[in-house]
Amino acid sequence: MRKTILTSALVSALGLATGIARADFTFGTPTRVLDAYTFVDDWASSISSDGLSLYFTSEQHGGSGHWDIWVTTRARVSDPWGPPANLGSTVNSPAAEMNPSISSDGLTLYFSDGAWIFSNPRPGSFGQADLWLTTRSALDGDWGPPVNLGSMVNSLVTEGVPSISSDGLSLFFEANLPGGSGSHDIWTINRATPDGQWGAPVNLGPSVNSSGLDVHADISVDGLALFFQSDRSGYLDLWLARRADTSHPFGPPVRIGPMIETSGLIEYPNTSADGRMLFFSSSVNWHLWQVPILPIVDFSNDGRVNEEDIVIMTQHWGENYSLCDIGPMPWGDGIVDIRDLVVLTEYIEPEVRDPMLIAHWKLDEKEDVIACDSAGFNDGILVGDPVWQPGAGQVDGALELDGIDDYVSTAFVLNPAEGDFSFFAWVRGGAPGQTIISQEGGTNWLMADAIGGSLRTDLKEPEITGRGASPAGPPLSSPSVVADGYWHRVGLVRDGSNRILYLDGIEVARDTAETLASEEGGLYIGAGCGLESGTFWSGLIDDIRIYNRAVKP
Repeated sequence: MRKTILTSALVSALGLATGIARADFTFGTPTRVLDAYTFVDDWASSISSDGLSLYFTSEQHGGSGHWDIWVTTRARVSDPWGPPANLGSTVNSPAAEMNPSISSDGLTLYFSDGAWIFSNPRPGSFGQADLWLTTRSALDGDWGPPVNLGSMVNSLVTEGVPSISSDGLSLFFEANLPGGSGSHDIWTINRATPDGQWGAPVNLGPSVNSSGLDVHADISVDGLALFFQSDRSGYLDLWLARRADTSHPFGPPVRIGPMIETSGLIEYPNTSADGRMLFFSSSVNWHLWQVPILPIVDFSNDGRVNEEDIVIMTQHWGENYSLCDIGPMPWGDGIVDIRDLVVLTEYIEPEVRDPMLIAHWKLDEKEDVIACDSAGFNDGILVGDPVWQPGAGQVDGALELDGIDDYVSTAFVLNPAEGDFSFFAWVRGGAPGQTIISQEGGTNWLMADAIGGSLRTDLKEPEITGRGASPAGPPLSSPSVVADGYWHRVGLVRDGSNRILYLDGIEVARDTAETLASEEGGLYIGAGCGLESGTFWSGLIDDIRIYNRAVKP
């Protein structure tokens, strides 16, 4: 299944108002956490700071009630998780204990009871659901009797799903307290010292909370990223809000659920201490899952992480430069420094697979009628009589087209209306009016303008029909000529509401297009969208790449 094309919000909204670094990141492939041990519902997990213990809610047999808190452990982070163990009757009761959040020192466990589900609150509860804690004196010690957080925090309504900050000074939770923005909001309580008294609940405000349901919050170990669920898009999905430092409010959240390939909704997010793993529950089967959080480290977009990427990083040393700010968390900390270099060096190898590179035709074949897609399953079929030219390209071989009827046809790759994307290719030759790439039955993505052979895109805003109709927006042309017989690396980038053209790594044209017309056809490489005479490319094409993100060449 293809990764959903991301909207521009992932890049733009994370840095609004607060000067936050906006490193690009994506997610790997989700895997089951307890696949060998459980056939019942498990959810709402909390990973310890050392990554060796995972506390979670479960209805596994052998507990004290319908829902209990359990833990699974492992000796090393690279090991599989062991059999789950119930925390015992001191912590668990016939009521429902759920939604654990383990402190950074591993000695305090916050959780909520389930009175709002079963109407059987723990003794000492104030309302429908309360926040509790249990402590132990050592990591190998027994958990003590749970303690209610008290009337300053808990009320007659619902308080639940706690998430404790790594310094122990802030506790985030969901509640339907008066004064919120919607039916359930995310709130926080704070204290001056780790053993001090909690203050009154504070609503995170309209920058985070919406008029709907905002729940299941998880604060990252650096305190700068808040993962949570919200139904503001029409259904519950995963969102992320950022802030510059812990003294600033959170900025507007962005929806990141579509980045994770799962058949169900992503519930109860929880990030590891190093920010490299997201644990969650799936609403389809209510099992625990984990998925890697992957920084985008190929800054030069050449398919390799090497000295060129190190040079790019050092050029922005000490800056709040989003592209290179990849550490210590995958989403960065606001400055490019040694912590980012440490992350980058972990990925240095002869070749790296950018998870957001969705199509890559190297065009290095020596024979056959298939142009292989090394990034996915979009192999192209040669039409006419194109000629393979091994060793004649800018990156190994290239494909030579005759300008009469030669082109390459592929299956559907992406719809330009659905979000940010980038197209890059090496070309040589061509003539005015000839096309580098187009979408079947749709639009010419990139071509040589018919008048002077300058670089041009016909991807534009859709035409509005009916009453008050307006025409589609104009094409975007650059003053830079591409059809001049020399090698050029051409690029088209959709970044937020901008169309950008690149020639040889330099931006040569930009304008605003709030939306782009929707297109569902396959791609034509080296021919116009209608295969019209005069649109076929005459010359060489090499190393074609398509990303479902905005790339900075």
